[in-house]
Amino acid sequence: MVNKPPLIIISGPTAVGKTALSVELARLTDGEIISADSMQVYRKMNIGTAKITEEEKKGIPHYLIDIMDPDGKFDVTVFKQMASECIDDILSRGKLPIIVGGTGFYIQSVLYDVDFADYDEDRRAEVKIQLEEELEQNGIDYMFEMLKSVDPVYAEIIHKNNVRRVIHGLEYNILTGNRLSEHNEEQRERTSRFNFLYCVLNDERVKIYGRINTRVDEMLRQGLADEVRNLLAEGYSRDLRSMQGLGYKEMADYLSGDCSYAEAVELIKRDTRHFAKKQLTWFKRERDVCEVNRSNFNNKKEMLDFIMSGAELRGIIG
Repeated sequence: MVNKPPLIIISGPTAVGKTALSVELARLTDGEIISADSMQVYRKMNIGTAKITEEEKKGIPHYLIDIMDPDGKFDVTVFKQMASECIDDILSRGKLPIIVGGTGFYIQSVLYDVDFADYDEDRRAEVKIQLEEELEQNGIDYMFEMLKSVDPVYAEIIHKNNVRRVIHGLEYNILTGNRLSEHNEEQRERTSRFNFLYCVLNDERVKIYGRINTRVDEMLRQGLADEVRNLLAEGYSRDLRSMQGLGYKEMADYLSGDCSYAEAVELIKRDTRHFAKKQLTWFKRERDVCEVNRSNFNNKKEMLDFIMSGAELRGIIG
């Protein structure tokens, strides 16, 4: 273990308080932060992603934030490559890499060097086109029901409106005859090249949901509708992967006349709560994680002391 490079992970559901805690942790450990957020990579999408500000960074270097335009391609394979390069760079300068974010699959891909080369890319492209045609004809509800029938475990941990992941689950099943959830479970059994501490922040469900509602209200006050309006005006399609993100899809629907403002707001809050629940489902299935439940601590300092003690026990920090 002592010969493995060190790594700390701070994860957990949305609105649990990962950002502020991770910045303080980085200051205490001479660390630098790699974002494991599938939306904060996009420029011009600041309000709806609750993107960390320069002031909030407090001088701590952050990576994989604002690295591509909203029509850029970013997925787990791209994340794995970029994040691994960032980790190696941070380690080469004697700093401690800290991965922070709520996208569990992204974290897993780096931590256990998940293998994505399971099938022929040409055949994959054909199947993907077929599935996208079915999606166009029948809608996402139909496709999600298909996924539940072939891989109910994977369907349980993703959001129904996450078109990309619904298609990927079906695609994997068609191409291999196996369930993507079983493949992911096999990948979890891989050993990590890191000496790591994987902390999952949590809190009482009612408190997480309350912070989600407050955060959405604050996003709206800051001008989420205008942010989405500007993106659409610049020519970014509602069909882009980035525009399917929470807050953006619903506001785009409102701006296009598909629903009222009040309906859009309620959908954002509801879907974000559902997303947080699915995140917790994912993290409960992860191995070698340390839960840091806010309700067990009086303040942030106690939480940081707990994490620092765990890192010291593992020899991650001296």
